[in-house]
Amino acid sequence: MPATPPLPRDPLITSARPGKSRRAVLKAGGALLLSVLSPLPARAAQILAVRVWPADDYTRVTLENDTDLKTSHFIVKDPERLVVDIEGLELNPTLKTLVAKIQSNDPYIKQVRVGQNRPNVVRLVFDLKAEIRPQVFTLDPVGEYKHRLIFDLYPVQQLDPIAAMIEKGEWNSDGKPVGQPPATPAEAPAPTLGNALPLPDNKLPAPGVPSQALPRPDIAAVPPKAEPKPEPKSEPKKPLVDKNDKLVRMLTVALDPGHGGEDPGAIGAKGSREKDIVLAIAKRLKFKIEEHPNMRVMLTRDGDFFVPLNKRVEKARKVDADLFVSIHADAFVSPSARGSSVFVLSEKGASSSAARWLANKENQADLIGGANTQGHDPQLASVLFDLSTTAQINDSLKVGKAVLSQIGGINRLHNGAVERAGFAVLKAPDIPSILIETAFISNPDEEARLLDNAYQDQIADAIVKGIRQYFAKNPPLAKSRLT
Repeated sequence: MPATPPLPRDPLITSARPGKSRRAVLKAGGALLLSVLSPLPARAAQILAVRVWPADDYTRVTLENDTDLKTSHFIVKDPERLVVDIEGLELNPTLKTLVAKIQSNDPYIKQVRVGQNRPNVVRLVFDLKAEIRPQVFTLDPVGEYKHRLIFDLYPVQQLDPIAAMIEKGEWNSDGKPVGQPPATPAEAPAPTLGNALPLPDNKLPAPGVPSQALPRPDIAAVPPKAEPKPEPKSEPKKPLVDKNDKLVRMLTVALDPGHGGEDPGAIGAKGSREKDIVLAIAKRLKFKIEEHPNMRVMLTRDGDFFVPLNKRVEKARKVDADLFVSIHADAFVSPSARGSSVFVLSEKGASSSAARWLANKENQADLIGGANTQGHDPQLASVLFDLSTTAQINDSLKVGKAVLSQIGGINRLHNGAVERAGFAVLKAPDIPSILIETAFISNPDEEARLLDNAYQDQIADAIVKGIRQYFAKNPPLAKSRLT
């Protein structure tokens, strides 16, 4: 019976070379002798969880492990591949699951191969769909997370943010976006966790917020994008003009759904996650704002992925936003805390101890979500903060008061006045910026409201009315951008 031929080797995964077997035997014998005389090597690190977060902005791969890992990586061309070597690691079943977690609709990763390259070194080979700029870094344990090894794959050719807004908005000739509004309560399917959101299979308690013990998320499930419905042909969009035949100023609002990806935000008693609720509200709000012909919206995130705090501000500035609105549904140490709030930036200190506590908690999002601090210039960040002028804060107070007055009509207010605190996400030096706490997810009654389609519509309507009221009294005429 003929001998079975050996399986072919993947040259990028394995590093064994032919003709070296005799030398390998001699080396093995020497290593055996040394092992008798030397202490045993340290136990190999263990991979505890693998998570993948694909998004248009970038794809993140997270390996959670029980110790800090050392890595090296390089790019291989034609075709594009990213090769990562991880030291002090032996291949285990958890790490092997990474192969199945790469989705076909991932914008940047075609597939991944995992193998034991050499003793104590595991090699990952990412077959890529486009040329990428990788960022590989580690994160120390925080909250419920152990050590994390992060691979962020950014595209080399980044899409212009304004072009992306126009492409996703699809404005018709009447100045309104193509598409259908989010489901109304009558159209919503039977609830699984409230009326608005399905209960996720994997949930993670927010670090520092008391909640029932919940399992760690294993993978970020990203639903496939729905095929767009064909729209009837219409005439090209005409520039919007007023009664004096002057071009109308297009207003750009940056909506910032808090948290996302590795950072779930606060967790409600029913297991609902802040990151899911605020994204749902932000999408409703986007549609309602864009019903007005002279307004358009940029979302800092439109899916379940993490955006560092400084990147959220940077995104708003890149599209020359006229207003920045961050949406949250936070928790407090006591489940009795309730009510909606609006915050603006404070340079001198928080307006209350609760505002200070909340700002400190929100500013920890980068630690939980996993921001790469390598290469950041802290002096530059300080300069940007110093550029936050009194005029910017005063404008933020004006829009904050307008929004708060409208929200007060549908929900109890936690504080009757706009509060101030040092939120990092509000530090755009030239954009009026507010942070809205839509309700306390840690309060069981308010969690139920946050999960209800009707309340989400009401809170979105109130915010739009406040924004429109602000712009009616404070038109941003200083900028020259036109439709």
